[in-house]
Amino acid sequence: MDCKKKTNLSFCTCTYESCSRKGICCECIEYHRRSNEVPGCLFSKAGERSYDRSVSNFIRDQQKNK
Repeated sequence: MDCKKKTNLSFCTCTYESCSRKGICCECIEYHRRSNEVPGCLFSKAGERSYDRSVSNFIRDQQKNK
């Protein structure tokens, strides 16, 4: 399977521009999973901008945006 980084970047909502994994979803997911975190693309815009990728913050963010 080829990474479609260019395509992924067209819809990536992560605002952390200096991330080396930006647009490489498989690496991003693996990195955050290893850190017991949730990737920024699953948060609301406001939740993503907090840069708090914790599971507890993700749950709060989802509850606020129901």
